[in-house]
Amino acid sequence: MTLNASILQMLETNNIHYQLRDHLPKQPASSASTAGCLVKSILLKDSQGSVQVLLPWNFILDLDAVTTEFSRNLKAVATEDLRAALNHAGLSAVPAIPQWQDCTTLVDSALLEYSTLWLETGDHEQMLEVTHDDFCAMIKAANIARIGNQAPELPQSSERDSAQISASVQRFTQLRIKQRLEDTLELPPLPATARKIIQLRANPDADISDLTDIVELDPSLAAQVVSWAASPYYSAPGKIKSVHDAIVRVLGFDMVLNLALGLALGKTMTGSVMNEKQVAAYWRHAVCIAAAVEGLVTSIPREHRPAFGMSYLSGLLCNFGHLVLADVFPPYYANISRHLDANPHIQSSAVEQNIVGVSSCQIASWLLETWSMPNEVVTALRQQHNPNFQGEHAEYAHLIYIAEQLLARKGVTNRLPAPIPKKLYESLHLDPETAETTIDNVLEASSELNGIAEKMMG
Repeated sequence: MTLNASILQMLETNNIHYQLRDHLPKQPASSASTAGCLVKSILLKDSQGSVQVLLPWNFILDLDAVTTEFSRNLKAVATEDLRAALNHAGLSAVPAIPQWQDCTTLVDSALLEYSTLWLETGDHEQMLEVTHDDFCAMIKAANIARIGNQAPELPQSSERDSAQISASVQRFTQLRIKQRLEDTLELPPLPATARKIIQLRANPDADISDLTDIVELDPSLAAQVVSWAASPYYSAPGKIKSVHDAIVRVLGFDMVLNLALGLALGKTMTGSVMNEKQVAAYWRHAVCIAAAVEGLVTSIPREHRPAFGMSYLSGLLCNFGHLVLADVFPPYYANISRHLDANPHIQSSAVEQNIVGVSSCQIASWLLETWSMPNEVVTALRQQHNPNFQGEHAEYAHLIYIAEQLLARKGVTNRLPAPIPKKLYESLHLDPETAETTIDNVLEASSELNGIAEKMMG
């Protein structure tokens, strides 16, 4: 890939000396190192126009600090608008080049502490290496202030999650949130339908009629299962008229069991602070990840495959913690959402923890564990952002991680992709090229999957 003409012109006009690098630099083990820093670029907007923000790769942009420093009430550019702008420019990411497309540029002052800086050029890979002095020359027309904070290091163990959730709640007691965790969460008990399905799972003599009876007790749930089976995604011959049809002719016992469980849990949260667009986005994401995980599992040699039902359920519930977080901290949900949108380069759990002191993964796994959900699913949700996790049931978390990153590479999610360690593919006995093809196949059916997701909101 050659440098964009406008970038070349800016470099030549300012007499900037640089080296072109083809690979991302290895980030220093110590966050205190000032030897070098990868610079991320974020595009925001308000009523005054578009703004570009440059900050260290591991910093969370503080929108409130931006408002204080520059009197700009900024928010993230809509994903579809950003994608259109990048496609028009022939890029896959916002270049970390000051005044890109003549935007006003804000620079986090922490970048001035580094002797070498690597600036992304727009493809997530190639970058410019410049010295401190040359970078200062590039940002001479920019506005500089401390507008970011280093992302918190996420705890990798679930052993202290309950204590951390309690500490997070305590943090808000002065804001009229109750002290005791049990009172503060105010979460409903495990829904009756989900409880019956879990009991059914443990019954070795359970059959199709038992599952049909449970699902049909909830007319809304039954309608969703039938709609799922009747969707063009499965191309089932004839008309699907009942839950029994959905099980026998299309989805199978295991799929309906886990689908019904995932839907029942999703309906548990009130979503009172989420607007219709956010609820729709939740279900689109859930359905897409579930389909991607489903495809990845079938791509693994049969003798090495994780349990299909557990894998599918983990994918369907992967973002369940976001619903829980909205119910636990409703006054702060809007603030969490706008910072998630404005920091696509930072892991979502780190953004959440920075604001409320706990991540959605932590709180979801804690809740599912109290509901006696399968350990495979609890572990998958807790460790889905941790590619280094090697404990029991790690394969379920790794499937979600790979699905998320491959979809992010295709621009499907609103997070920027993270590297997929080779060891993850090896541990799952999954071929990387086959995985890429699987995701492409899933995306070919995106309109059908979106149709399914729309029905999940009922």
